[in-house]
Formats: sequence, C-alpha cells, structure tokens
Amino acid sequence: MANIEIYSGDYCPYCVRAKNLLKNKGVEFTEYDVQRDLDRQAAMVERSGGARSIPQIFINGKHIGGCDDLYALDSRGELDPMLTD
Repeated sequence: MANIEIYSGDYCPYCVRAKNLLKNKGVEFTEYDVQRDLDRQAAMVERSGGARSIPQIFINGKHIGGCDDLYALDSRGELDPMLTD
C-alpha cells in the first residue's frame, strides 16, 4: 500500500474533498494539521517547493499537489496505480 501524506487544516473544504476521495478508494493516509503546527507548516512548504495552500498531498514521497491535482490524476486513471505501489 502506498504511503500517503496530507497536509491540511480545519474547515478546509478542499481538504475534506481530497480526504473523501482517498477514503472512498479505501486507502489510509497520514494527516498533518498545519494550522496548529507551525513546524509541520514549514516542512510542507519546503517539501512542496514553496506551496502554502492546503491541502498539499504526497504519495510515496512524491508531491502530488492539491485537491484539484488529486482529482485530475484520478480522472486520467493515474491515481489508482499510484495507490497500489
């Protein structure tokens, strides 16, 4: 199973959408709340190459991007193979 990490925050509708997509696919993920943990926020910005918006999603250490990027991968049929690695 893939190692999925989501940097997110409270009351973020894009974070909810991204997490729901992953839950519907039956995969587990690690969630980091960057609104409450400034060290995690700094790590997210560094890992993502400067992105400050949430969510920021990583699969097996690869930066996927945000919610729209995750859904775009899914619509192209590229997400499922990434989730089984």
